[in-house]
Amino acid sequence: MSSIKGPAVFLAQFLRDEPPFNSLESIAGWFAELGYRGVQIPGWDPRTLDLDQAAESATYCEDYIGRLAALGLEVTELTGYLQGQVLAVHPAYGEMFAAFHPEGLDGGERTAWASDQIRKLIAASAHMGTPSVPVLSGGFAWQMVYPWPQRPVGIIDEAFSELATRWRPLLDEAADNGVTITFELHPGSDLFDGATFEMFLDKVDDHPAACINYDPSHFLLQQLDYLEFIRIFGERIEGFHVKDAEFRPSGRVGVYGGYQPWTDRAGRFRSLGDGQVDFGQVFTLLTEAGFDGWAVLEWECAVKSPEQGAREGAEFISRHLIETTDVAFDDFAGGGSGDVGVNRRILGLE
Repeated sequence: MSSIKGPAVFLAQFLRDEPPFNSLESIAGWFAELGYRGVQIPGWDPRTLDLDQAAESATYCEDYIGRLAALGLEVTELTGYLQGQVLAVHPAYGEMFAAFHPEGLDGGERTAWASDQIRKLIAASAHMGTPSVPVLSGGFAWQMVYPWPQRPVGIIDEAFSELATRWRPLLDEAADNGVTITFELHPGSDLFDGATFEMFLDKVDDHPAACINYDPSHFLLQQLDYLEFIRIFGERIEGFHVKDAEFRPSGRVGVYGGYQPWTDRAGRFRSLGDGQVDFGQVFTLLTEAGFDGWAVLEWECAVKSPEQGAREGAEFISRHLIETTDVAFDDFAGGGSGDVGVNRRILGLE
């Protein structure tokens, strides 16, 4: 079995316009001092990456890797969550997602921009030597997640056909560059659970570059079996966000949350160790599935400060990393040589 690497951290939620959180070197140095070994880069934030240069210049990427290596850090992935979300946008969400792309883009122009951004992330990832581009899928059907009013026949199939049409050339380009696209299955996008991922795989002919960034917190809030998910989809898991959550329904709110703020929802993201995710089993199942990528902290919590969450997160991940064994615990008992003749005698066949 292979071993998961870590601890690493996704920088997006920690970036602020004040030191040490306002530049790559300062925020990376801060995390290195906490014991992190890897950083996952938001591929839309110029404070951490010049995407155009990274896509065009291997030299820029070599220098980038060297700057982080001097701090004892590696680049785990370059992410395209915002770009992926706006690759496919239903008009109902156009204005709310406008902050994810340059001002004034809409319709085909927005789609073309998002596609170009993801192509740049693929090229930059190839230059960096990182294996995948974590994204959100975007989508057209999320507003119909609850089947009331009754959905027109064929409308979900049409939504997934169009989603596949937009992603297929990007999956092809990723495969050509030795990179995968890891979809984080996330509410608000059309790929949000195992069933929707399977529907997408069917539309893209089980494309080998269509993989998963596994985040158990989103599954716990949906009340999906996040452990069984690993058993089903382990071969497709190429990324891992270590994020905790809790689900505490009441007589007032359940899965849908009642339009309440995060603090008052039944399902809330929490700092590592403060929620209900069984990370002992998560790390075990991912290790058994052969996942050898990075365990990346994605900090989101309605209660605890990001600084405390970051400090505790490094130790939490380190404690859950598994050093896989190449010996059997009962070797001392001497199972024998495996000689066919001996085995047949033991079975009473000789």
